[in-house]
Amino acid sequence: MKDTVAIIREAKAASHAVGALKEAEKNEALRAMAAALTAAEKEILAANREDLEAAKGSISDVMMDRLRLDSGRIAGMAKGILDLIPLPDPTGVVLDEFRRSDGLLIRRISVPMGVIGIIYESRPNVTSDAAALTLKSGSACVLRGGKEAFRSARAIVTALRAGLKSAGVPEEAVGLVEDTTRASAKVMMEAEGLIDLLIPRGGPGLIRACVEGAKVPCIQTGTGICHVYAHASCDEEQALSILYNAKTSRPSVCNACEVFLVDEAAAPSLLPRVYEKLVTERQSRGEAPVELRVDPKARAILGEKPFVRAAGSEDFDTEFLDYKLAVAVVADVKEAVAHIRAHSTGHSEAIVARDEAAQRAFVSGVDSAAVYVNASTRFTDGGEFGLGCEMGISTQKLHARGPMGLKELTSYKYVVTGDGHVR
Repeated sequence: MKDTVAIIREAKAASHAVGALKEAEKNEALRAMAAALTAAEKEILAANREDLEAAKGSISDVMMDRLRLDSGRIAGMAKGILDLIPLPDPTGVVLDEFRRSDGLLIRRISVPMGVIGIIYESRPNVTSDAAALTLKSGSACVLRGGKEAFRSARAIVTALRAGLKSAGVPEEAVGLVEDTTRASAKVMMEAEGLIDLLIPRGGPGLIRACVEGAKVPCIQTGTGICHVYAHASCDEEQALSILYNAKTSRPSVCNACEVFLVDEAAAPSLLPRVYEKLVTERQSRGEAPVELRVDPKARAILGEKPFVRAAGSEDFDTEFLDYKLAVAVVADVKEAVAHIRAHSTGHSEAIVARDEAAQRAFVSGVDSAAVYVNASTRFTDGGEFGLGCEMGISTQKLHARGPMGLKELTSYKYVVTGDGHVR
């Protein structure tokens, strides 16, 4: 097993060559990476089957879905790489300039970050997304995935490195940490002078450990306790459709809805329809029903029904990542906003309303990275926002917020041009 520090040092050395690549050279490398990924489908799927077999019984069915790869998902990963090619190079851009009265020209220019470390859990697609984004933004990356997905990640990285090599780019620009214990994560967190930015992607425990323990700059990414709020003025069909998509299209991701709020004026009509759509109809199709964890007002409307249980003290502060949904009845938009402020992780929140005053109150009152009006929270994604694939969803406010695309993976420097100027 290769030493983690050695892998980071190799990435640091490669980062200088990557940072010097022209846009056309980076795009050619991305094409080669996508082609190599597609060509290695057989090997990647074989490695993924080993991961799935080893993970049986130790992770939930929903998390198994996050781990599972197939031909379609590999094709999607390759497409995610290729989608970055038409996007503008984020480096070398003059962000601002100022010429002083004495003629001194001061420009702020975007530059590569250098080495970006990513610590993530059991999502193999993050491996290719992170590698492609860092390359296009002119940086090298060090990837440290979860043990459940290590074989898959290794096969993916092997393919990506082959693509880089064929394009004349140092393969060490994409490094994979081989040690999946906590010790390697600690090494990355403390790699001062080697890792320029650390990005954790995973559950709250991982993110908290990185934010609290990192000695290198760290971006806090998305635990997603996301809310959908149905105002009294909502179109019920629209509210049902948005909630259904936000909760069930892929419950294991961070932009899935975990809490449903509904105005007390709309609740008697809407909540029984929510139960019908999320529980009864799904059962009739042989699909997993959504367990509703409801507050007393919602319980009074729904009564005693299968898959309806009283919400516990932690349910409105839990990222379920499963077919579970906390439900509360609120008086109005003011109370909905207050509830979200108290329980949100700052990821994504949605209001369903025809009343424009309610929409404005919600948008101005909710302080999350993405706020939706009459749309599902599932759109919080780099690809959906036109950024290409994403590195993660930042829920903090400094440097980057929301989906982290190419621009968010760069820094800047000041270039000052004079003609013998002295102070």
